[in-house]
Amino acid sequence: MKITAIKQQERLKGRYSIFVEDKYAFSLSADTLLEEKLHSGQELDAAQLKNYKKLSADDKAYNLTLAYVARRIRSQWELEDYFRRKSYDEELSRQILAKLDKLGFVDDAKFAQAWVNNRRLLKPVSKRRLTQELRQKRIADEIIEHVLAEDETDERDVLRELIERKRKQTKYQDNLKLMQYLAGQGFNYGDIKQALEAPEDD
Repeated sequence: MKITAIKQQERLKGRYSIFVEDKYAFSLSADTLLEEKLHSGQELDAAQLKNYKKLSADDKAYNLTLAYVARRIRSQWELEDYFRRKSYDEELSRQILAKLDKLGFVDDAKFAQAWVNNRRLLKPVSKRRLTQELRQKRIADEIIEHVLAEDETDERDVLRELIERKRKQTKYQDNLKLMQYLAGQGFNYGDIKQALEAPEDD
């Protein structure tokens, strides 16, 4: 069997379709195609064709995972959960994780730092809530403690900002409802009570 054509795909510009005996056989990313040194006119036996089809599937899985981590940094648990949802076998999952690790995409400390920074930018949030969120992502407690220890945000300032926002909503004019909401967001009861009792700035 002979490779009769190698064509760049229209939809995925970084991926190439390989035709064997004028029929589509498999596809590879540009990097993998170069690594394998495939070219038109090359002869393939049945075993080689089977191996390349397997490589094609693995290569596609890796590139889908790259796109997944490109959208935002992921925790190692999120990646492993992604592999489970995609039904990747254990060996393929380990190979992809190793490649991503070399590229610096598998780092729970960086993930935790980015998560805290992003949440601080988006909305007022308590350290207790951040701890809960990071634990849901299966981040180790020592990493969470280290990242939050470096977070210089004043919890009382965050609480005051959140109270100011929520006071603009009719249902949170009631102190009891507002306290319940703030407690649900992970703020300490004593801090909540003190913040609500503090005189508002002129």
